[in-house]
Order: sequence, then C-alpha cells, then structure tokens
Amino acid sequence: MIAQFAIRLICGMSLAWCLTPRRQITDGFFRIQMLITLGLSVLACLAHLGGWNNSIPQMAGEPGSAWGIHTHTWLCGATAIVAYVGSFTWALGRRRIGTVCIVLITALALVLLVQSARTASSTSLPMSLMVVASELSTALLLGAAMVSMLLGHWYLTATGMPLAPLKRLNLVLGVATLLRIALAIIGFVLIGGLPESDHQRLLLSLRWLAGLVSPLVVVVMVSRILEYRNTQSATGVLYVGVVLILTGELTATLLAHELSMPV
Repeated sequence: MIAQFAIRLICGMSLAWCLTPRRQITDGFFRIQMLITLGLSVLACLAHLGGWNNSIPQMAGEPGSAWGIHTHTWLCGATAIVAYVGSFTWALGRRRIGTVCIVLITALALVLLVQSARTASSTSLPMSLMVVASELSTALLLGAAMVSMLLGHWYLTATGMPLAPLKRLNLVLGVATLLRIALAIIGFVLIGGLPESDHQRLLLSLRWLAGLVSPLVVVVMVSRILEYRNTQSATGVLYVGVVLILTGELTATLLAHELSMPV
C-alpha cells in the first residue's frame, strides 16, 4: 500500500507537469519536483524490498511473472535515477533535457501504475478497465493537488511568474475531481448501492465529504482568490485541499479493499 500510494503520487505529479505551461515556470521549481520524485521512488523501492507492499504479488499473478515484485522494484529504481538526473539538468537550466526527464518519469510511472492495478481476482475486462481508470483518476487528483500547492508556495520566491500555470493546474484539479466523482458513482452502481454496515457507511461519508466534495469547493475558492492575484491565500486553501484529498483517497483505498470495488 505504501509503494502503491507513492507510485500514484509520482504518476499524478508527472501528469500535472505535462499539463502545465512549463515555459512560464522557473527552472528551480522543477528541480524541487525532481527531488520529491526521487524521494518517492526510493520509498517505493524500499517498500517493495522490505515486503511492505503485499498487493503487488497478487496483482502481478504468479511469483515468476514478468511483472512481479522485482520488476516493480527495478522500475522504481529507474524512476529514481531519471529523477536524480533531472534534478541536475533543471538546476543547470537545461530545459530540453529536463523535459525529456519529465516524459521518461511519466512513462515509467504510467507503466507502474497500470501494471499494479491488475488484480488476480478481476479477470473480466470491464472490471480491469474500471480499476485502471480509478487508479489513473486517483493519481491525477493527488498529483494536481500536490503540484498546485507546491507551485503556490513557489510564487512566494518567484513573484514575477504569471498566474496562468496555477490557474491551469486548478482547472486540472477540477476536471480530475469530476472524473473521480463519475467513477465513484459507477462503483456504486456496480456494488448495488450503499454498503450495509455502519462502519462502511461512515467511511463512505468521510470519503465523499473529504475526497470528492471538498476538492470542488477548493477549486472554486482558489479560482475566486486568483482573480485578486492573491497567491498566498490560494496556497493556504490548496494546502487544506491536499490534506482533505489525502484523507479521502486513503479512505477510498480502505473501502476498495473491503468492497472489492473502487468507490
């Protein structure tokens, strides 16, 4: 679970970089992003090597499968190496090579995320597509929120940057939230409605309030605040949004294990 969450963050953050007008953002921001990715990749490697992520062997199939635990570890290691190289290239202002590193990290993260989403129990194609779509939307939601919040902090030092990148990321956050809501509704339909136990209903309420409704409120608030060019206040709202989204997605992960369906 630790490795999977780290992979979700890496994938979502890299997708957010690809959807952001990078030319309007200073090089130092992406250097820090690369260092964060390096740390998350190393965490995922350690989680695999230490056996803290029990879902990978089941998702990958047989122990000797080509997509077993060792392959995931090597892919996480490759992501860490690319992020390490990327931190130097962005520090030196080599934007073209840095962009190549972004593309490589995105590709590696997508492979890791999609392969990790394969479960041994979900043999049907519709169920497999549902799980993959849920993982991708979760990654985009987490990544957009995290990168938006960090970019808001970056405006405190790079005060001359235009607001277009932050506005774009806020739009991506809104789209990712709507996509996540749509997939959660589909999950409800597939499981036949609300769960029966009070425990699961409590988790479901927390999941919707913190992880789905709150991000929409955050998007609207940030959009209004940016009309006054107040990036500091927008960053504070985004920080709260990150905490709520993390809470909602962690709750969704617990519910998905209990209900055998992404919600």
